[in-house]
Amino acid sequence: MSDADRPMPPVTQLGMASLALILAGGIYLAAHLPQHVPLGPAIALLAASVLVLAVNVGLLLRVPGFAWTRFFAVARWSLLAYTIIAGLIEYAFLQNDVKGGALVVLTLSLVVFAVHVPMLIGFTVARYADPEPATPASA
Repeated sequence: MSDADRPMPPVTQLGMASLALILAGGIYLAAHLPQHVPLGPAIALLAASVLVLAVNVGLLLRVPGFAWTRFFAVARWSLLAYTIIAGLIEYAFLQNDVKGGALVVLTLSLVVFAVHVPMLIGFTVARYADPEPATPASA
């Protein structure tokens, strides 16, 4: 079976949906700052994004023979880069006096961003790698 024929879950599509939810929440918050921000819609968008992230991870864990070694080789370096990027964005929030609930929601949104993008990058590489052999069951 060729790489193109291997069934894969919609990891990329779900990842983009999750990132779109995070982006919508960030735009919503930015539109209200520096005044008081009603946090309900932003929290709902963040919760939906986290739910999509959890579903995405669950689906990816169920792929038989997935090239996890290649995935982690790529994703860990991407995670380092995106952690630095998220840290710089967080610094900008702090420098612009974002406080309270808005800061918490934005920080958690950055965490989802910094996890999901490396996951997408790792998946994109690993999906075309040779499948890892199945490990024999313990006797």
